[in-house]
Amino acid sequence: MKWLTLISFVFLLSSARSRNLHRAARDADHKSQIAHRYNDLKEETFKAVAMITFAQYLQKCSYDGLSKLVTDIVDLAHKCVANEDAPECTKSLPSIFLDRICQVDQLRDSYGEMADCCAKADPERNECFLSFKVHQPDFIPPYQRPAADVICTQYNDNRVALLGKFVYTVARRNPFLHAPAILGLAAEYENALKSCCSESDIGACLDEKVQHISVIKERAKLTGVQQQHGCRLLEKHGERTFQANKLARLSQKYPQAPFAELVKMVHEVKDVYKECCEGDMVECVDDWSELVNSLCSKQEVFSRKLKPCCEKPAVERTKCIMEADFDEKPDNLPSLVEKYIQDKEVCKSYEAGHDAFLSEFLYEYSRRHPEFSTELILRVTKGYETLLDKCCKTDNPAECYGKAVEELNKHIKETQEVVKTNCDLFNSQGAGDFLKGILVRYTKKMPQVSTDTLLHIGKKMTEVGTKCCSLPEDRRLSCSEHFLSVVIEKMCKKQESAPINDQVSHCCNELYSYKRPCFTAIGVDTKYVPPPFDPMVFDFDQKLCNAPAAEREEGQLKLLVNLIKRKPQMTDEQIKTIAGSFTAMVEKCCKAADIDTCLGEE
Repeated sequence: MKWLTLISFVFLLSSARSRNLHRAARDADHKSQIAHRYNDLKEETFKAVAMITFAQYLQKCSYDGLSKLVTDIVDLAHKCVANEDAPECTKSLPSIFLDRICQVDQLRDSYGEMADCCAKADPERNECFLSFKVHQPDFIPPYQRPAADVICTQYNDNRVALLGKFVYTVARRNPFLHAPAILGLAAEYENALKSCCSESDIGACLDEKVQHISVIKERAKLTGVQQQHGCRLLEKHGERTFQANKLARLSQKYPQAPFAELVKMVHEVKDVYKECCEGDMVECVDDWSELVNSLCSKQEVFSRKLKPCCEKPAVERTKCIMEADFDEKPDNLPSLVEKYIQDKEVCKSYEAGHDAFLSEFLYEYSRRHPEFSTELILRVTKGYETLLDKCCKTDNPAECYGKAVEELNKHIKETQEVVKTNCDLFNSQGAGDFLKGILVRYTKKMPQVSTDTLLHIGKKMTEVGTKCCSLPEDRRLSCSEHFLSVVIEKMCKKQESAPINDQVSHCCNELYSYKRPCFTAIGVDTKYVPPPFDPMVFDFDQKLCNAPAAEREEGQLKLLVNLIKRKPQMTDEQIKTIAGSFTAMVEKCCKAADIDTCLGEE
């Protein structure tokens, strides 16, 4: 088996068996999943999660329209609680929700081809519906907050309806945000209302809280992007890569936790994540709650930093746990060199239990290096495995793998240099010039991509600089590589249906952890043939002088991209010369009496 197995085969089997037996026993006790989950979550939470589920699938539907679907599901839950043997009650929860969606009148009129999903059998039907979800859709108007006195009256008169509208509003805008996060957001929203509606100046209080809520909503968008990335990891790279990545992260966060406990936790996180990624939000919330309760019941095993989080109401625990700092490393952790490099019996241990040996190496390495990204740790692990595969076939393995530190340091040095170079540029030049540098490099790498898409990618990569390069140095690497991996995975997903060029396809087919270094190493696409010259691309008018500053800046960035598309081999010096000439032209013509004539002549 290859290294991506990573997790100890023994632990995986025992953990999987334990979890599956637990679920089998639970399912045997409950003939009806909808009845079981309704009893677990209770009516208010069940209704909220049902609304989230429908709002994420049917993003164009009104609150009142979806409320009728929620009522239908709740009525069915009541019926199944009373009689689990009733015909409709034995269906899986995803089937129940999708059956109801497929019964919506005029589904095709509102959603077009999405209606064709109803003709498919499960699980293909669900996969089809998931493919039609739109992140931050432009067909939904911006949220308008009711007047201060109105919102408090609504809250006091019908708290459940007001919070229902809130989760509906968030869910339809963030269709990939997992339900536990939305419920946590709703709890924070309600806490703001509770504290403000008793104040004399409700409006002023809410205005202050709205700033807080805006921050929360931005965080919700970020959480949604990260959860979507986790789902992509599962879908594209499989359970083993997902688990390896999680084991590295949890080992960094809980370095005092025993290896066996972390492996068990990783497997359970993977199971719940699958439910959430498949849009099965009722089971996602219920099983995530079970997982958090399990973690809180073992605070002394995992981390004492969990205590404040575990004392919070259940719906607020997840956010707190996710945002909690890494625990301190145990004192006097021994060097890994002795066990994994100097030991003469390394090959014997490796060959006796390949996966167990590597997964424990991953755990031990991660808990010692909280400053590294999980992607870098996976590359180090892969590098170590490759070295052992080679050395254990030689006459003198110990001498061969004795060079491991030097070999593994190559991965570390490459990543550290990339982060340092880029953060130095970002901090010295500022975001504007940093974005121009990104556009130059990535237009040369993939000139086939549309100008607007290149600009979007460039802005996303610049946001990584804004987010990560102001952090302390020991947190920059992890932050930078993680968020760059998110940008790259989204780009790779798009190029699956519309391949860009051979070198991009090569990098997108790399192991997850190797994609970022692969993209960094890409040079100019030498096979690219520029399209015929279009003078309209370089046609300038008064907007160059009179448009709002942001529009002028965007226009100049697009001009830069289009210029490089004409000649990707252009050197930095040539680009600087042309940019200088362009700036001089703009300064001259924007002062002229007849701007258009001047621009035409220049």
